[in-house]
Amino acid sequence: MDPVVIAIVLLGAVVFVVAVAVGRSRGAGGSAGPRSSPVSVAPDASTGGGFRGEGLAAKVMSVFARTDADRWSDLEAVLLKADVGPKGSADLVARVKADYRDGTDPVALVREEILRILGDDEPLHLSDGQLCVILVVGVNGSGKTTTIGKLARTIAFDGKTVSLAASDTYRAAAGEQLEVWADRAGAHLVSQERGADPGAVAFDAVKSATARGSDVLIVDTAGRLHTKQPLMEELKKVKRVIEKAGAPVGETLLVLDAQTGQNGIAQARAFTQAVDLTGVVLTKTDGSAKGGVVLAVREELGLPVRYVGVGEQLDDLRPFDAHAFVDRLLSG
Repeated sequence: MDPVVIAIVLLGAVVFVVAVAVGRSRGAGGSAGPRSSPVSVAPDASTGGGFRGEGLAAKVMSVFARTDADRWSDLEAVLLKADVGPKGSADLVARVKADYRDGTDPVALVREEILRILGDDEPLHLSDGQLCVILVVGVNGSGKTTTIGKLARTIAFDGKTVSLAASDTYRAAAGEQLEVWADRAGAHLVSQERGADPGAVAFDAVKSATARGSDVLIVDTAGRLHTKQPLMEELKKVKRVIEKAGAPVGETLLVLDAQTGQNGIAQARAFTQAVDLTGVVLTKTDGSAKGGVVLAVREELGLPVRYVGVGEQLDDLRPFDAHAFVDRLLSG
């Protein structure tokens, strides 16, 4: 047979095989659309993630290897370097000192006292039978909008319908960013044009979410600088408008960048004066953040850490687990 003919026949066979393989692949996976739907896979259930190991156990053992009275000031110094904060460090040292006896395992004692300070883990309180509103506050750059998208995904996976309110109407592209996250999380979004009154957006969102039968409404707010008092007053106004629309605010979460350390505590104090915070979400815990900030939040503010952000993916929001957190704090 002519070599040219043979080559043509072989080439045709290859094209046929490739075409069949591609067809089977498309049949199995479905055709691609302009937007991807939320994947029906449970968010990673592992908790307490984020935060590098502080090696606190080894440091505590080194401190208690000494027998002089300076061990307590040395222990306080170790805690301060871990971002526990002045009040939290002093309180933890006092607790350990009161319970320590010769022969006591100092690491086990520190672990026990940290768990006592943190208290029981507190999940979100989402009421059944009526719209539950979650107000989310935080400064620009804290990861607030990203956290809202992840939180919507987490709540939606539990079988609840979620609406989002784009009440951050000042920051450029804030609404567009939230729209992307709403699409990824499978949530309904209520928004208006940039510069619109944040309270009006929140009011419309309550009415819309109620009409749609949504279980949860998560309200984004402007990334207000905590040094600007008028912005704090506006935040109070947004909350009043939501309640006037007929939906009490069940949770008010502050999103804090865990890498800001003690500066984050100052932010939290300012927000506490504006609204009644019910919990904190710590973001960017997969970077250089020091885990002691969790104790500072609890000790100095009396607020529980509800979630930790451990990455940029949709499922990278984990419920805070005190035991897992303490294990990581001590390890390394």
